Amino acid sequence: MAAAAKIQSFKCIIFLLSASIILNLYFIVNLYEGSEWNPSWSSKAAREAEAVAAISCSGHGRAYLDSQVFYGNQPVCECNSCFSGPDCSLFLPGCAADAESGDPLFLEPFWMKHAASSAILIAGWHRMSYRFTHASFISQELEKKIRKLHSITGNAVTENRFIIFGAGSTQLLNAAVHALSSDYNSSSSTARVVASMPFYPLYQEQTDYFESVDYKFEGDANLWGNASSDTHLVEFVTAPNNPDGQMNKAVLKGPYAKSIYDHAYFWPHFAPIPAPADEELMIFTTSKLTGHAGSRFGWAVIKDEAVYQRMLAYIGLNTMGISRECQLRAFKLLKVVLEDGGNNIFEFGYNTMKKRWENLSKIISLSSRFSLQEIAPQYCTYFKKIRPPSPAYAWVKCEREEDKDCYEILKAAKIIGREGRKFRAEARFVRLSLLKSQDDFDLLLHRLDELISNE
Repeated sequence: MAAAAKIQSFKCIIFLLSASIILNLYFIVNLYEGSEWNPSWSSKAAREAEAVAAISCSGHGRAYLDSQVFYGNQPVCECNSCFSGPDCSLFLPGCAADAESGDPLFLEPFWMKHAASSAILIAGWHRMSYRFTHASFISQELEKKIRKLHSITGNAVTENRFIIFGAGSTQLLNAAVHALSSDYNSSSSTARVVASMPFYPLYQEQTDYFESVDYKFEGDANLWGNASSDTHLVEFVTAPNNPDGQMNKAVLKGPYAKSIYDHAYFWPHFAPIPAPADEELMIFTTSKLTGHAGSRFGWAVIKDEAVYQRMLAYIGLNTMGISRECQLRAFKLLKVVLEDGGNNIFEFGYNTMKKRWENLSKIISLSSRFSLQEIAPQYCTYFKKIRPPSPAYAWVKCEREEDKDCYEILKAAKIIGREGRKFRAEARFVRLSLLKSQDDFDLLLHRLDELISNE
């Protein structure tokens, strides 16, 4: 009898435990996956975001939560270049093709296809403090994502390196000049800041604007090859180069020559990745990685701790770090990029840019008046194949002797580029951006075709 009672009691306990587990599983499933769970404070914000995103603007513009509004609080469509009207359906036939800026809108369709995974909703009380809980201005989780990103793409060594965040690469460029020039504070020598022509105009504009006794911009790096051995030099090295897409390397060597490698375009969209970059100071940005130029997020990878500390002090005094909302958005975007090892975004970006380069090259090849830079195919460790060019910009040259100002020649044909002189090159060169919206690129091809067909 006692044994039977014990068996019966044991069965009862097993039944109760099983029932408890089943009930808990039921509640968990309904809490996280079932229709009974309803958001509270986030509902209104989600509805507002989806309502604005649903405004099509005829496919030639976008509406945003912070757009101007018409009657009834309906956001106004912000139209692409050469389109107008309340819904951006009106094409302006006499409009010039704007290929001047580096706005990376070619990636917009990718993020529209990944709307759910890339969306983010920020609580009104999100990270209101100046610092994270570890007394830093930098999100540790975002830093982990950045290190993983470089490991997957194979474009930079981050092991045993320091990482610092900046307001885009723009803030980090001058922070780096300041940090490397400060190396020489013990002497009376001013650091000479240089770059190989053609170079990104901001290097000179920014260095001149933040005038300092520690540094001065001195132009072409190639003119300083025979400088005295104790001349302090800071060289900007852009790889791939803006404007011509070439994989530049530092031309100045020696103990008093320091380099800042601007790798804004060193992603599989734009260039083959032959090997991980392993320089003393390298700068990257989401502007050209994900296309979110307006978020203003960049980072530097630094070998030397003293340089890292000086840059950290610069950022701290300049802006007290980067906004927490910006870092949160970057974290979310990189999470999407890393979901499949980057395959989705890099395949999309590369195929888009490769096709644009091919279409542009085909039109220019019919001309005896204009030519493009030459970029050789190269093996890419990320794609594991030899891949053709897919540069961000076309570096166009006017070949006729009488066409001394190429910018004006193209402007007369309703094509707006960026003057070669801004890059310290001859006026015979013009940079045309291939990065903008599909509307912009299609109109650029149309205007070029009109111009070349009339040669």
